[in-house]
Amino acid sequence: MILYDNKKGVLKDVDIKPFKKEIEIQRLVEENCETIFQLDFIITELTVGNYRVDSLCFDHENNSFVIIEYKKGNSYSVIDQGYTYLQLLLNNKSDFVLVLSHHLNKVLKIENINWSGSKILFVSQSYNSYQKDSVNFKNLPFELWEIKRYSNESVLFNKHTSSSKESIDSLSNISSKSLVSNVSKEVRVVDEDVHIGKCDEDLKILWDDLKSRMDDLEGVDLIVKNNYINWVYLGKNICYFIFRKSSIVLELGRGNVNPDGSKSKNYFNIDDPKKISKESSWTWKSGTKGTIYKIPIKKNSDIDYLMFLIKQKYKNQNL
Repeated sequence: MILYDNKKGVLKDVDIKPFKKEIEIQRLVEENCETIFQLDFIITELTVGNYRVDSLCFDHENNSFVIIEYKKGNSYSVIDQGYTYLQLLLNNKSDFVLVLSHHLNKVLKIENINWSGSKILFVSQSYNSYQKDSVNFKNLPFELWEIKRYSNESVLFNKHTSSSKESIDSLSNISSKSLVSNVSKEVRVVDEDVHIGKCDEDLKILWDDLKSRMDDLEGVDLIVKNNYINWVYLGKNICYFIFRKSSIVLELGRGNVNPDGSKSKNYFNIDDPKKISKESSWTWKSGTKGTIYKIPIKKNSDIDYLMFLIKQKYKNQNL
């Protein structure tokens, strides 16, 4: 990727401006954790036993802890450190729950947390090929993120994505095999196959077709969550898919209606001649009403028409 600064139609090179110290990256991430990762930052430099956690965060959507570790250099093993931190978390649940309770100002119990959704995020200015290859499995409970800062003060976060269909549990020649096995008993990584596995075969075929068409939309990424799959455009949600045995529920967010009747920016109104979408809403404590369209997808659904509806939301997010 080549980045340019556009000054009245004249492009000028934007050079990389490396972070000199790891703490610079840590402070930037902690102050913007919700914006970057949609996580609630809890505490920095938490010491548990013989280890120190750089940034402890919480994923309220999945009800799970997320540990962020910042790395300089590329001499460390991502696999070994990732599973070591996960085992630290699972072996000291009460310590972590106590910290979260103080942060949220309410008493929580160990059973209130979804430990199976625990995750480690590594953030570094670079990774070598060996580190990237070592995480090329479909079910690893940690992620590699590269951060780049440029001379115009722009900051880029890039997630390393695995394309493998192989599970790390199938390998027997890694040094941390017993560690992987122990963590895997509690931590369950939900991938696309978990969601699709709920569906009938005809529905799986339809999903593959729909997914390939979604892939053709420029700038769109697939994000797998515990309860659904969603597609985003530059961090903005386009649509959600909730999987059932004989149907997939497509949800298109409309936006919010404020207590005074005003609507959020780019409030979405669908053009649905076949009238297959149904409006749904809920009201938060603040009085703001959230609104969505729900569209059932069956094995005989018209893919062209579904894409006609989805593209409307895609274009709406581009406004």
